[in-house]
Amino acid sequence: MFTKCGGCFSISRQKRGAVVQLVRTPACHPDEVGTGSGLYREKMKYFVYIIESLKDQSYYIGYTQGLDKRLAYHNEGRGRYTSKKSPWKLAYSEEYNSKKEAIIRERQIKNWKNRRLILKLISDNKKMER
Repeated sequence: MFTKCGGCFSISRQKRGAVVQLVRTPACHPDEVGTGSGLYREKMKYFVYIIESLKDQSYYIGYTQGLDKRLAYHNEGRGRYTSKKSPWKLAYSEEYNSKKEAIIRERQIKNWKNRRLILKLISDNKKMER
């Protein structure tokens, strides 16, 4: 994806399973990403995800920069909790521009402690995709 505003631009691409955004910010936007001097900077996307165990229909909530790599990690049995319940499938994900936003949202979902709220989040998302 390529976006442009006057003299600045950004390019989104895949890098090692994660979405990377290269941003060039000239002096026309000094308050935005970069220093305003035209430097390039990679801006990583973060994802909050919910995966579902195909073994016992339990859920695991986490955040990552690369959804595909993280799902493979869980399915390879490399996570302490998820190793006993694989295989896993991606049930839900949200994209964020900062790690801080992703962590806040992950904690919010984990603090629900209510399976019905998580199921509603997943089902509402499936309805929106249709």
